This record gives sequence, structure tokens and C-alpha cells, in this order.
Amino acid sequence: MGQPIRRIALFLANLKSFIPHCSTTKHLGSVSRVVHLMVVGAVLTAMGHAQASFAVIHNFNGPDGSQPFAGPTLDSSGNLYGTTYAGGAAGLGTVFELKQVNSSWILELLFSFEGIGQPAAGVTIGPNGTPFGTASAGVQGSLGGVFNLHPPPSACGAVLCPWNETILHTFTGEGGDGASPFGNLVFDSQGNFYGTTTEGGDHIAGTAYEGTRSGDTWNVSTIYSFPANSYPSGGLVLDSAGNLYGTTAGGGDDNMGTVFELTPSQGDWTETVLHSFSGSDGCGPMAGLVFDPAGNLYGATANCGTIFELSPQGSGWNFQTLYIFEPQGSLGPDSTLAIDAAGNLYGTNPYPATGIGTVFELSPTSGGSWTYTDLHDFNSCISGGCRPYGGVAVTAPDGYLYGTTVYGGTYGDGVVFQINLGAPR
Repeated sequence: MGQPIRRIALFLANLKSFIPHCSTTKHLGSVSRVVHLMVVGAVLTAMGHAQASFAVIHNFNGPDGSQPFAGPTLDSSGNLYGTTYAGGAAGLGTVFELKQVNSSWILELLFSFEGIGQPAAGVTIGPNGTPFGTASAGVQGSLGGVFNLHPPPSACGAVLCPWNETILHTFTGEGGDGASPFGNLVFDSQGNFYGTTTEGGDHIAGTAYEGTRSGDTWNVSTIYSFPANSYPSGGLVLDSAGNLYGTTAGGGDDNMGTVFELTPSQGDWTETVLHSFSGSDGCGPMAGLVFDPAGNLYGATANCGTIFELSPQGSGWNFQTLYIFEPQGSLGPDSTLAIDAAGNLYGTNPYPATGIGTVFELSPTSGGSWTYTDLHDFNSCISGGCRPYGGVAVTAPDGYLYGTTVYGGTYGDGVVFQINLGAPR
């Protein structure tokens, strides 16, 4: 398995030298695995340990993919789409689809990367019903790109029918262009997409970019270059007014990361930092954000592990820590949380204080507090997989969760798993 790393991207080895210790001393240096937190504005939480019904629905074997770092994406028909960071024909990763046939799940290998590749994010189903995504690297020193996959134009009679790839943009890291995209894409109502790169841009600290379509071609351009030491690695979310929201792993008042808003105005985009992390409330967020129907934002910090909420309040935002992973200073989720129609939050932690991964639920209560429930503890790499870096997809309250593990399973190349939230616990 080798030495496990948080986010398989090579940039992280260097990124951690820019992010400070998540301690109350705010010392600048490499990320510490043991930190001390003060609980400020803590929300009362209760701990649950009722394990949900868990099943592996696919074991990756190398040729069909290996090391799925991102969680799967559900389409409107209940099919799962996803990526693997490695494996496939050239070892640069794959895109797959899982369809349920009766009680079984059948994997169709849609594409094996050969140029740009090593996708660390999942795919987004675009307005045309096909998967769009980002690749973080590739051959010959590639700095990643944006792709779209289309099914073959005619019926395929072969056993394997690979889809066709259109590369919408290849990042160069030059002239303000980004480099190393690790987050997913998000589409606006006009069919434009937005994303981030962790490196590149005017300050070599990451960018936000936009893709606009003109006929059969796409124009992908930088709309914002982040300040020094920012390094956004999660995707973006949009509000109804067209503003973009996300996180940076570094930067901010204490160089411990931020939550930001990008607002369009007369062709330019302006950044507003909504919250700067200080260590006591988390640090080093790697994941993106998720909205609830009331317009509240939720996210997680990978270092000094926490789950937090930002609520609109007048002309600003109110920050609240909902949960601190125990013991204080433990690592938290790398991936964006999922939310169901009832407002419950779901996520994974690849490096809990003990064990080889967990899946959890955080549920609001009538009294304003939140209840943490440990849905599943990974305890065997071979039989159930281990290290769930990616987030989960959720169907409905008391429905199903779907996720991935980077390692383990029958062949050691990772798994796709299913959790039945409605099963007796």
C-alpha cells in the first residue's frame, strides 16, 4: 500500500510546508499531526455508534481502475459515475459507471486516460447529460485539464465500448493560467462551468476559472488568481445570484485557510473572505462547501478536524463550529460533505484517531445542537476497503449512501460501497 498520503496530489508534499501548525500558538511551519484546540462557541453534540448496513458493491482490479480518491456521482436514474486516480490502460486513471441490475451492480469502464489523467475529483453530469471532470496531471509533465466524455456515436457490439473524450482545456500554469485542478466542476443556469486549480495563477497559489461555450468549442479562462499561500483544492458552489463559494487550504489572517466568496461585477470577480481559520475552529480545509435550502453553508477542515456552518446574517456571515473530531487535534474530512432533504450531513474521515476510516452522519436537533453518528468503521482493508478519502452520495433520508475507498478490497485497488440508512441498526 505504501505510505498513505492525504490527497494523492504531489502538490501536497509542498503545500504542507506553507500551512501552519493548527495550534493556539499559531506557529508557522509544516502541518502538525498533534495539535491543541480551544473549543470556542462549541455546539453541544451527542455521540452515536449505531453501525448502518454496509456492503461492497464493486472491487476495483487495476484494469478497471485503482485508487478512487473521489466519491461517486448519482445521476437522475440512480446510476453511479466516478473516477479512479490510477489504473486503466495507461495507469493514469479511469472513468466508470455503475448500474444496478436486479440485486447486483455492474461496472462499465467508460474511459481510460492516456494524456491528461490522474483525476482526484469526481465527475459532474453536465446540462447535456454527459460527465464533465478535471484531471490533475498526466504524461510529459502535464499540469492537468478539463474533460467531457460522450458515448460512442453508434451502437457498439464489442464487450468494451469506450466513450469519446473531448479535452476542453489543458492547464499550463503560465500567463495567469491555473495548474493542478483537484476539485469538481459546477454549472450555472446558462451552462457555464466553474472550478479551481490548486496552483498556478498570478501568485502561483491557485485560481478560479470559468468555461463558456461557443458552438462546439469551450473557452476556459482564469477569473481570479488567489493571493499567495492560498491553494484552493476543493470545488466551488453557486448561489442563486451567481456568486461562487469555496475554501483555501492556506491563506487568511493566520495562514490556516479561509472560506471565501467570489462576486462578479462588470466582467471582474472580487474575493471576500467570509472566515479565516485560526486553529481553534479548524485549519487547512481541503474540501468544498455545500448549501442547505435556507442558504447556510457547511464544510469541513482536514487538519484540526472540524465541521462548520456559515449562516447569512445581515450583510455578513455567522460562523459556528458544529463538531470537533476527537481527540481534539485529530484529522478530519478531506472531501465535501453531502446533505439530504432533511438537512442531515454525511461525510467520511480517512484518518480517524483510531482505525482505517469512518463514515459519519451529523444531524440537527430541535434544540439547535447537532448529533454525531458513526455509521460505519472500516476495520478490514481486504474485505471492506480502507481510507475513504472521497465524499459520499446520498439518495434521501433513510435511503442509501454510496462512497469509495482508495485502498483495499479483493484486489487491493479500492472499492465502491453502499450503506443502507433505512436498515435496522
